[in-house]
Amino acid sequence: MNTVSQLKKGELKGAISVKLSENLTEFPVELFELVETLEYLDLSSNRLTSLPVDFYRFKKLRIFFASDNLFDTFPEVLGRCESLDTVGFKANKIEVIPEDALHANLRWLILTNNKLSALPESIGSCKRLQKLMLAGNQLALLPDALNQCKQLSLLRISANRLTQLPDWIFTLPNLAWLAFAGNDFKNDFVYADAEELSVDELIIKDLLGEGASGTIYEAQRLSDGTSTNVAVKVFKGEVTSDGYPDDEMNAYIAAGSHPALVGLLGRVNLLKEKKRGLVMDLIPKNFFNLGCPPSLDSCTRDVFSDEVSLSKIQVLKVARNMASVSKHLHARGLIHGDLYAHNILINEAGEALFGDFGAASFYDKNNAALAFYLERIEVKAYGYLLDDLLTICMDEEKSFISKLEALRDECLSLALSVRPGFDEIVKKLEALPA
Repeated sequence: MNTVSQLKKGELKGAISVKLSENLTEFPVELFELVETLEYLDLSSNRLTSLPVDFYRFKKLRIFFASDNLFDTFPEVLGRCESLDTVGFKANKIEVIPEDALHANLRWLILTNNKLSALPESIGSCKRLQKLMLAGNQLALLPDALNQCKQLSLLRISANRLTQLPDWIFTLPNLAWLAFAGNDFKNDFVYADAEELSVDELIIKDLLGEGASGTIYEAQRLSDGTSTNVAVKVFKGEVTSDGYPDDEMNAYIAAGSHPALVGLLGRVNLLKEKKRGLVMDLIPKNFFNLGCPPSLDSCTRDVFSDEVSLSKIQVLKVARNMASVSKHLHARGLIHGDLYAHNILINEAGEALFGDFGAASFYDKNNAALAFYLERIEVKAYGYLLDDLLTICMDEEKSFISKLEALRDECLSLALSVRPGFDEIVKKLEALPA
């Protein structure tokens, strides 16, 4: 984190990256001293409402974040910033995006938790767009122009006012991660339920981790005279980049039981904190994250530590487990929406556990065409996972590698209609010798 004081004293001269968060109400004009070098600017968590009309002078600026500010209009001047690749305006009050405000160079656009009721048709000119985050707005329609964004791989449209998915979504050749829960779809879903556990049974202990939708704690459960170590996820309540936490809870409950899913023990109401939570099996400490979330450079693809490598047996076990659990979820009318290595935990034996239902969405299994295409969108994500597994596989057995590469290529086909379903993928993987 930098300071305005440093900026005014000239201590940031030549800086490539600057982050300022000091309750600013006006754009610090001293930043213009950095127009020749600045590539990354983060002005999040201030009180800004506008940008200077000559902001385009930052010719080298590639990444700009202005989340948690007070903008009600997406700054039109950004459409003149030729190098901008990634733009984030999460949690503002944006109602309008001017037609000329989106530069064709954009690759990653974050507009989560604003007040947008419409997107400009000009978004169709963003041919490089790969990642579009629109959860938590007031969108009743998506412009047909988005159909022109053929590179779009990740689309978050949860927690809006959509009444259906537009047909053109199923023609996007690279779409792999889709979240659309929390809209006004007319579906008669009967959600599964989980046992209601008493908060008095739980002794909350150490913090295990925190994500966008909630915080996970280790806890002790006292029941029928026995003590069991469990995990408790306490949901925060507000809209996340994926959608509503309530939808995540419903999806996790509806997912049911599968060897690759962390076991769900029940739900709990924390009345004092006015929050709700899920009680789950405690994941053994020998499990670790297979991958790391995408970086600003990789955009939609996971990144991996140099130390991560898997044997042929481990790769095959992970591939089989993920295909099996995906088949299981789609049989229940659930698209996970976030099928990534960073949401998979594995151990040295190659056993895998899948989690994080924040982007999961229900769909009508009785609509055969809808079910077919939504499954094939997720198959694309699975294809990318196979590609990742091949990258970190240390076994060079040609027959095994070539067969897995062939399956990967089928899953990554640009035409949704020719991709295999998860049932077929499971059968092909079972035919591969360990």
